[in-house]
Amino acid sequence: MDFINNNIGEELKIFEKKFAEAVKSETLLLDTIMKYIIKRKGKQLRPMFVLLSAKLHGTVNESTYRAAALVELLHTATLVHDDVVDDSPQRRGFFSINALWNKKIAVLVGDYLLSKGLLLATGSNEFRHLHILSDAVKQMSEGELLQIQKTRKLNFSEDIYFEIIRGKTASLLSSACAAGAYSTSNNEAITAQMKLFGEKVGIAFQIKDDLFDYGKDNIGKPTGNDIKEKKLTLPLIYTMNTVSAKTRRELVYIIKNENKDPKRIKFVIDAVTEAGGIRYANEKMNRYRDEALAILHTYTDGPVRNALEELVRFTTDRKY
Repeated sequence: MDFINNNIGEELKIFEKKFAEAVKSETLLLDTIMKYIIKRKGKQLRPMFVLLSAKLHGTVNESTYRAAALVELLHTATLVHDDVVDDSPQRRGFFSINALWNKKIAVLVGDYLLSKGLLLATGSNEFRHLHILSDAVKQMSEGELLQIQKTRKLNFSEDIYFEIIRGKTASLLSSACAAGAYSTSNNEAITAQMKLFGEKVGIAFQIKDDLFDYGKDNIGKPTGNDIKEKKLTLPLIYTMNTVSAKTRRELVYIIKNENKDPKRIKFVIDAVTEAGGIRYANEKMNRYRDEALAILHTYTDGPVRNALEELVRFTTDRKY
């Protein structure tokens, strides 16, 4: 992503150093695990959104870097805990913390990351950042629990789906944009606008993840994985509410009882494709992307705004 390097390349390098410093521990085991986490870092989309949202409204400063580090600390903590909840042996092509060590250590590592985030914010009196991000963590927990509750009953309400992803996925990205904007503007109206911008990007991001489950590209997770886990994604929800009662019953039966059978999973994927579920999800994703861009376009055209637009488009055009 050249547009990122051209606009916040130096800031990202500074952020990476500050983040590595923020997670250091005098406990050898913890420090070893922290170095492992840093080594296997992902695309760092959320810190990018923090930095660009900040730069859109002023000059990146120490408060911006603390916001980016806080976002990444909380995001990493939730990923570590998610791997424990899902009993996942891998994350981003690497062994998960619970696979390399054990579940107890992984839970404690997640707690450590959360505590480092709290200390980073309170130690620098970044209480506005802390408030923004604490609300995101609350929404993420509520979203995950709501998903578990509705998955058990196979609730096929589109409204419930958007409530879930608004909490579990979009809330952290919206908070990243809000905290970044606040760090350079100290303006609550601007912060609220960027929070809404980030929420719409986050929703589009999650729908893109849903669509990966029905694709054939090498995206780092098996095709049909969400079906195996009985997750109700948008393409499937649309299909369930569109097909005949007979087909719906068969799909429900497969999801409940035959979700490990490759042939039956393929039947579900084919049914979703034929019913237009993938097309519908793509349309919804693009609508949220365009709503985010409409907010962004209220700002003056320039390199930073263009870089943010490219980053938004990357979230929906990405291949993994």
